[in-house]
Amino acid sequence: MSDKSDTLDDLFAHNRAWSAQMERDRPGFFTSLVKQQTPRYMWIGCSDSRVPANQITGLEPGEVFVHRNVANIVVHSDLNALSAIQFAVEHLKVEHIMVVGHYGCAGVKAALSGKRIGLADNWIRHIQDVRDRHHVMLESLPDEDARVDALCELNVAEQVVNVAVSTVMVDAWARGQKVKIHGWTFGVHDGLLQDLGLSVDGTQPLDAAYKATVQRIRHKWSKPGEVVRSVGAQGTQPKAEGTDQA
Repeated sequence: MSDKSDTLDDLFAHNRAWSAQMERDRPGFFTSLVKQQTPRYMWIGCSDSRVPANQITGLEPGEVFVHRNVANIVVHSDLNALSAIQFAVEHLKVEHIMVVGHYGCAGVKAALSGKRIGLADNWIRHIQDVRDRHHVMLESLPDEDARVDALCELNVAEQVVNVAVSTVMVDAWARGQKVKIHGWTFGVHDGLLQDLGLSVDGTQPLDAAYKATVQRIRHKWSKPGEVVRSVGAQGTQPKAEGTDQA
């Protein structure tokens, strides 16, 4: 049997090397980092090890506040997620909350197929509720890959709504705080973020924004083989439709 402690020793060695390199490249980096945490962004994402928020967005430590769980779900009974959102909004004063799913998500796949995976079945039941709500659309799509990725996007839209109607956000917007929630997805197969076009700031009808996003998702995945483009501040990036295996 191999000694697993060697692997853990490697992690400590890499950490020390990284710390030393950072201090050489940017003297005083850690001294300044310990004095403040003032991120403009909160990332609510999946726990998948292939989806690291800082590296994907090019942000450094201290620039993004992160909450992750299986399949990026936000439900009103989850005090962990709601406490993280409250801390980010009320204490850190973040300006943007990104709910980010990823294509090929194993939790979404399990929810779509009804596959039993254990205790987490109770957690991903929330995604099955999304699946059931949109079953007509999903069943009309041309193949399994399209259904998985469409459900990934539908789940993100659902969680954006859940964040928006939370008491944390209702109270924040009532007192005039400027904070916007966005729905994004990430492609493990190409490293690109996709903007689903669902951004809410408490000033527009939430139901209309949600329904418009669902219609865009329906149109996108009902046309296999087309190139889907992600619109962001830096322009467009092409993404071929399809999915990555979890």
